[in-house]
Amino acid sequence: MSRLEQAAARLERVVDVGGRLGAWCLFALVLVMAANVLLRYGFSLGSVWAQELEWHLFVPICLLGMSFALLHGDHVRVDILYARFGERTKAVIDLGCALAFTALTGIIIWLSLRYVGQSYAQGEGSANPGGIPYRWALKSLLPLGFALLLLQMLAESLRHLARLRRLAA
Repeated sequence: MSRLEQAAARLERVVDVGGRLGAWCLFALVLVMAANVLLRYGFSLGSVWAQELEWHLFVPICLLGMSFALLHGDHVRVDILYARFGERTKAVIDLGCALAFTALTGIIIWLSLRYVGQSYAQGEGSANPGGIPYRWALKSLLPLGFALLLLQMLAESLRHLARLRRLAA
């Protein structure tokens, strides 16, 4: 394994931990939804807080799960043209896409920091009475999720660069 691939593996370990945390949020979401349904239809009980907790758990599932899905190859890929290309062409395309997406995730992180900071400064919470008071904490997952995606895109870039080097040798 080359140094580039070793560096990529270290980055991917961080992404994997984030994805596993997102998976636990999925488990929690199933429990919360089941409890909400049972309480509402079985006992005619419910709360705004419990309803909001559902989408508060859905956010980390998406934001932590996107980099995890990319890491494990579970993302959507359209191979109509790509499958016909040679290995070197595929490696160049993969590296170019990874670098472009790295830049895009960096821009999203940069733009989201002000958004999160403003929400924190206002102490933003739920607009609903009885809702979850710390909406800014949920919004803080936006730059965190994209930071994990940035790490994964850097790892992908390193792996594709290593692949290009092998193909050139």
